Amino acid sequence: MPRILAIDYGTKRTGIAVTDELQIIASGLTTVETKDIIDFLKVYTTEESVELILVGEPKQMNYDASESEASILKFLDKLKKACPEIPIKRVDERFTSKMAFQTMIDSGLKKNQRKNKALIDEISATIILQSYLYNQS
Repeated sequence: MPRILAIDYGTKRTGIAVTDELQIIASGLTTVETKDIIDFLKVYTTEESVELILVGEPKQMNYDASESEASILKFLDKLKKACPEIPIKRVDERFTSKMAFQTMIDSGLKKNQRKNKALIDEISATIILQSYLYNQS
């Protein structure tokens, strides 16, 4: 069974998470510099079978689009051209960064380890993916 891939897009770094082949478990895969994300995804999707790409959709508390939505829309255009055979869905990502930071605290990471923004992005992508999986069951 193909995997589902989730992306927490950022202007500097982009967190990526994937499911196992049975689409049961969401795991952080990596964080990639955003300038390299399309190349990374092209390689990954040729090496692994991916049936769906989820991209976080940041929203304000009143459900309006966040300021970063314009750059995400540009990224989505590039992604559709790079991986035209894979469907893309948007997933509400409000609070994922705060949840990721709290996850780091709860797992006992030291304060200097919690400053690792790349790890926060990867955990945020995992939370996006896990919430999608939970809502599908």
